[in-house]
Amino acid sequence: MRLSRMSTGITKSPTFAVEAKAAAMRAQGIDVIPFGAGEPDFDTPEHIREEAKASIDSGHTRYTPTAGTAELRQAIADSILARHGLAYKPSNIIVSCGAKHSLFNAFLALVDPGDEVIVPAPYWVSYPDQVRIAGGTPVIVDTSSTGFKLTAEVLEAAITPHTRVLILNSPSNPTGASYTRAELEAIADVVVRHDLVVISDEIYDRLLYTGEDYVSIAALGGEVRERTLIVNGVSKTYAMTGWRIGWAAGNAELVDAMNRIQSHSTSNPCSVSQRAALAALRGPDEPVQAMVDAFRERGERMWERLNRIPYVSCPKPTGAFYCFPNVGRYVGIEFEGRLIESSYHLADVILEHAHVAVVAGAAFGCDGFIRLSYATSIDRIEDGMDRIERLFATMLK
Repeated sequence: MRLSRMSTGITKSPTFAVEAKAAAMRAQGIDVIPFGAGEPDFDTPEHIREEAKASIDSGHTRYTPTAGTAELRQAIADSILARHGLAYKPSNIIVSCGAKHSLFNAFLALVDPGDEVIVPAPYWVSYPDQVRIAGGTPVIVDTSSTGFKLTAEVLEAAITPHTRVLILNSPSNPTGASYTRAELEAIADVVVRHDLVVISDEIYDRLLYTGEDYVSIAALGGEVRERTLIVNGVSKTYAMTGWRIGWAAGNAELVDAMNRIQSHSTSNPCSVSQRAALAALRGPDEPVQAMVDAFRERGERMWERLNRIPYVSCPKPTGAFYCFPNVGRYVGIEFEGRLIESSYHLADVILEHAHVAVVAGAAFGCDGFIRLSYATSIDRIEDGMDRIERLFATMLK
């Protein structure tokens, strides 16, 4: 069968591939430490689950407007106003089947063949392929020498007459790095001068450990706000990855275009999940704070353990729930008769020999690194780090 060139030019999500391998090993009775997971290990808070059950019993199981219920869009607008001081109407907001779906709709609405999208690396694995699906060209910009953050100077140098969109992710998956207000102000100045559109992926905005308030680039002035699409959702903040509710907020014309696209793909997001998301946004904040406190402690412990391993260096994460250590010393060596040629090979060795699931840095555009998630208990973190430390010691012999 002949497939489209687009479909043959993209790959499966590497993060899901790692989880599939780990799941297959667990099915064989092998104890695999889950450092590959990109989701909280906490249960969805009880008040959210109860609202979902009640919504089924009360008949909230039918189609909703494509862009989501008016009530949920208003709750999202209220949340953005409270957090960022930005006043959006429900017409500025679209609810989709997860933040990934929101991003997908945005690229389809913004990008034409020949348009370039600047993607700072390391990047979340789906950004480049989503750009390609939309017909655009991802322009990968390395940030490994600037603390895994794009600078205004590097952004300026990457812009061409074909540049249309900049994607920003703060806090970052995979690095855990987050931008300061000053850094975002410098980037915003470049964006406005070159009339770019910013897609600001803020899915980890509540998982911030700097002690400072989260800053959205959209909140840095009217000109950059008009050029920014905020993407967020309930998956990480409320441990609701499987509920598939995300949203985008921004320019009404852009949101309307995304609405038209969504009307011909998924139609509305799940009605029951929308009711659950409403309960999340309007409910108590204590469960969120408990998760943030736990992730902060876990992240500090994983970071400490990683930097104890010879030839491994890892910057301290300031958000999300990932560490992204440099393990380049362990790439290019031979282990048990096999040359470890890339971080993909190294991740396979770690899974096969240490029974720890990690994701190769090459999947995020940065070979020589690996991503480890600390969305698991302290005890499992200690166990997993013991295993990796023993394996790496053996590899150096």
